[in-house]
Amino acid sequence: MTVELAPSLLAADHARFGQQAQEVLATGETWLHVDVMDGRFVPNLSFGAEVVRALRPLCPLAFFDVHLMVVEPERYIEPFAAAGAHAITVHQEAAVHLQRTLAAIRETGCLAGVALNPATSPETLRYVLEDLDLVLVMTVNPGFGGQTFLPTAARKVGELAKLRAATGTKFKISVDGSVNVKTAPGLARDGADVLVAGSAIFNHTEGVAAGVAALREVLRT
Repeated sequence: MTVELAPSLLAADHARFGQQAQEVLATGETWLHVDVMDGRFVPNLSFGAEVVRALRPLCPLAFFDVHLMVVEPERYIEPFAAAGAHAITVHQEAAVHLQRTLAAIRETGCLAGVALNPATSPETLRYVLEDLDLVLVMTVNPGFGGQTFLPTAARKVGELAKLRAATGTKFKISVDGSVNVKTAPGLARDGADVLVAGSAIFNHTEGVAAGVAALREVLRT
């Protein structure tokens, strides 16, 4: 199975969101990762549903992968779904009624995802496996880009792959945090289906297309 790349717009030039999103799509990639931060669950602020709404007509074929790093994530489901999100991921640590929240996401027609902070065990998801479509493994602590990769957190990719096989479930495994040409191949070998990459793509010295090409090259080896 081909690993999806989900370039994270958090690392893009905020003055050129539309242009840089289109540069990603011009490479043949289809996913765009949208990191939503509220300054409470994480110590940073990013952007809201209006960014997705503004990008939709510019990127009609894009798959918008929304990652809610917020408290009370249930409040944000409808706005992002209405804006054009295709997948909405909430944090296990922030969702008091996780099953209810996942059901609410699916009711909008979006894929339902759960993110796990580095210290959170995959075992916390055992009783909602039938309710989710994606598990996002955080290999850095959420809130800022450009952090150092945490190998202990990355081990969860293999653990989730084994859990998926043992339970016969079909959720995708996504990874977010310091995904680059050094870390991407191992994550893919361990079972990752989606790799969220920010700095490796948008801060590449030769531009967005070169950043995508570099990741694709190491994933082919």
